[in-house]
Amino acid sequence: MKRKSKVGYVDGFVIAVPKKNLARYRRMAQKAGKIWKEFGALEYFECVGDDLKFDFGLPFPKLVKSKRGETVVFSWIGYRSKGQRDKVNAKVMKDPRIAEMCGAKDMPFNPKRMAYGGFKVIVSE
Repeated sequence: MKRKSKVGYVDGFVIAVPKKNLARYRRMAQKAGKIWKEFGALEYFECVGDDLKFDFGLPFPKLVKSKRGETVVFSWIGYRSKGQRDKVNAKVMKDPRIAEMCGAKDMPFNPKRMAYGGFKVIVSE
């Protein structure tokens, strides 16, 4: 029996992460995922590039202008709705654990090179 997803809204992210910082990024993401879910996110995914060399479209490495020694991380957080996303993110951004993780000297990637957006789900199979 197929389960219908309750996700109606998604925040999506694409970033370049230096490979030497990937373990540190993963630890940070694991902590962040627990916080987002604690405040109501339905899903939290962090995925590292594995098959990124294509001759068509705009490959993710080109999108984030990845440099030698970097890989691409594609992430998304699922919510019931945009309103629920806004409430969850407001709580997350006030949480001192997030502030502690996001100190400029502690970031394992350059947040200025992050592609980010909120998306309405139009197909869910």
